[in-house]
Amino acid sequence: MGEPVARNKKAYHDYEILEKLEVGIVLQGSEVKAIRQGRVNLKDSFVKIIKGEAFLLNAHIAHLSTANPHFTPNDRQERKLLLHQKQIRKWDAKVALDGLTMVPLAMYFNAKNLVKLEIALAKGKNLHDKRESLKQKDAEREAKVAIKNHLYKE
Repeated sequence: MGEPVARNKKAYHDYEILEKLEVGIVLQGSEVKAIRQGRVNLKDSFVKIIKGEAFLLNAHIAHLSTANPHFTPNDRQERKLLLHQKQIRKWDAKVALDGLTMVPLAMYFNAKNLVKLEIALAKGKNLHDKRESLKQKDAEREAKVAIKNHLYKE
C-alpha cells in the first residue's frame, strides 16, 4: 500500500474491522488531480452493492477550479469500484447474512500510480465498545509517556 492521500479515521472508531481488500475506483480526469492534491474526504462514505456492482457512496472529491468549467462533476456522486464478481458475491452474502457493513478505510496511489481504495468488511461497535477503545488508547499513550520519561531520567 502506498502513502494514503485520505484516511477514514472515523471507520476505526465506529467499526470493528474484520477483513480488508484493495480495490480500483472509476474516476473522471479532474478527480484524479484533485485526489493528488488531497482534496478528498472519506469521513461519512460507505460501499454498497447495487445490481451486482460495488459503488462508493457519499465520498467527497472536490472539483478543481482549473478544470473545464463546462465539466464540473458532482462532488458526492457515486463512483464504481472495480472488484471481481466472485469477491462482490462473497462480501454481499456476508453483508446480507451477518449484518455487516462495507466501509472505505484509505485512498492512495499504488506503485503503478493508479488510485486505489482500501475497503473493509466491518461490524458496528456499541457505545460501550467505543468507550473501551478510547480507554485502551489512553492507557497505551500513558504507558509510552511513562516509559519515555523513565528512559530520559537515567
